[in-house]
Amino acid sequence: MSADTLHNSAHGHDHGHDDHAHGEAPHGSLRGYMIGFILSVILTAIPFALVMTGTLDTTTTAVIVLAMAAIQVVVHMVFFLHMTTTAEGGWSFLALLFTVIVIVITLAGSIWVMYHMNANMMPAPAAVTETMSQQ
Repeated sequence: MSADTLHNSAHGHDHGHDDHAHGEAPHGSLRGYMIGFILSVILTAIPFALVMTGTLDTTTTAVIVLAMAAIQVVVHMVFFLHMTTTAEGGWSFLALLFTVIVIVITLAGSIWVMYHMNANMMPAPAAVTETMSQQ
């Protein structure tokens, strides 16, 4: 053993080798888990009820379902994964933000490409092809 190791162990200095390291993510409490669970159930029940009853038109229902899904993702990250701006010095939040940006760019680009391919590559309607063949 080196002199520093003997000195630190003799004075009780473990320098971060214990179970309570600095910057560790906070552990959840029963109250926090119950709040997250109740919010998750509510955010699942509302879209389920909207779809099963058919009370709203399709577009409005789809927008509400997507909004509830986005809110539920945030609830899960905060209450179950404990991802906050202060956890791990903010690095987990920055990683999440980068992931969300990449996903949004990928989805938006894919939808844009599929829309334009559908608009530009689909065969023309029968009325247009008959008019073109008569010329």
